[in-house]
Amino acid sequence: MLKKIYDKAVELLFPGSCPICGEIIGERECVCRECKCILPYVEEPCCLRCGCEMDNEEAEFCESCQRKPRSYIQGFPAMNYSGPIRDSLARFKYHGMKSYGGFYAKQIMHRHGNSIKELGIEALIPVPIHRKKQLKRGYNQAEILAKELGKILDVPVDGDILIRHINTLPQNKLNDVEREINLEKAFISSDKIVKYNSVMLVDDIYTTGSTVEACTRALKTKGIKNIYYTSVCVGRR
Repeated sequence: MLKKIYDKAVELLFPGSCPICGEIIGERECVCRECKCILPYVEEPCCLRCGCEMDNEEAEFCESCQRKPRSYIQGFPAMNYSGPIRDSLARFKYHGMKSYGGFYAKQIMHRHGNSIKELGIEALIPVPIHRKKQLKRGYNQAEILAKELGKILDVPVDGDILIRHINTLPQNKLNDVEREINLEKAFISSDKIVKYNSVMLVDDIYTTGSTVEACTRALKTKGIKNIYYTSVCVGRR
């Protein structure tokens, strides 16, 4: 209860603030003029699998995707996980700034809107967090993002199909191998009957791909053939 009151107070104290620098802006604006110019959008060349920015213009896939097979078809991250966007996501994820979700959804659409619309996505699936973590935090930032994106795309959000049944260690404290082991059995699909053919996973940050891979494998047990992902940010290779 106190957590909800705190989160509401935060949003009331910072109305119409820039999600990057925190400067108060007009209600019609989602980011201040200065910060709009420095948003680190992913630029070509990009990996044709995970969507990260690369230096090698001749390569189709980044080194990570060449080393590790991916079960999902393609990723659509909007920005590089660097600079002020890193701090912005931390406020969104840990400090109650749920209002940032609309801004992030608009950036995903700005960068990949046309491509995503052509995929025939039937549902957006937010990457779940464990119930203990959600009770402590008060919300799942991926679900907020997915709902905002769903409003723009007019695509339903299904938060019931995927369950995080193991409260894993924080991924940012682990190396690549440890991350995969940490998430190997963390996600399961629910008993909900679904007939989706194409879905899109939604998360705030894509780093090594371990989380999206684990979620994809769980969704494939439901017979879903085409699985994509989108995120606000991706770690640059």
